[in-house]
Amino acid sequence: MKNLLFALSTLILLSCQQEKIGFVDNVALMDAYQEKIDVEAAFKEKADALAKKRDSISQAFQMEAQAFQVKAQSMSQQKAQEEYAQFQQRGQVLGQQLQQQDAALQAEGQTEMDSIVSKVKEQIKAYGKANGYSYILGGGDGGSVLYGKEAHDLTDAIVKLLNDDYKAN
Repeated sequence: MKNLLFALSTLILLSCQQEKIGFVDNVALMDAYQEKIDVEAAFKEKADALAKKRDSISQAFQMEAQAFQVKAQSMSQQKAQEEYAQFQQRGQVLGQQLQQQDAALQAEGQTEMDSIVSKVKEQIKAYGKANGYSYILGGGDGGSVLYGKEAHDLTDAIVKLLNDDYKAN
C-alpha cells in the first residue's frame, strides 16, 4: 500500500511539472536580423551590377545587329546568311553566359541565406538550452504557432542575441 501511495504521489508530482515552452515569429525574426539585412543588401548590389552589365551587353549587341542589317544589304544573300548565322551563334553564347552568371549569383545568395538560417536555428537552440526551455516553436508565415501569449514570445530576445553576436563578429 505504501508503495502504491508513493508511486501515485510521484506520478502526481511529475504530471504537475509543466514544460517551459516559448515561440519565435520566424518572419519578424528574419526581418529584424541585421546579418540577413546586410546579406540581402549585398546580394541586391550584385544583382543590380549584373543587370547593368546585361543591359550594356544587350544594347551593344542590338547596335551591332542594326549595323549588321545595314551591312547585309550590300552582301550577297549567301554571305549575309553565313554571317547572320555566326551573329546568332554569338548572341546565343552571350545569352548562355549571362544565364550562367545569373544562376551563379542565385546559388551564392541561396547558400548565404541557408547559412543564416542555420545560424538562427543554432542560436535558438542554444537560447532554449541556456534558459531552460523544453520547446521553442516557430510561428509566423508557415509556422506552427497559431496563437501564443506575448509572455512566451521570444522573438525580440533572440533577435537581440543574434544582432549582438553579429555586431561582435
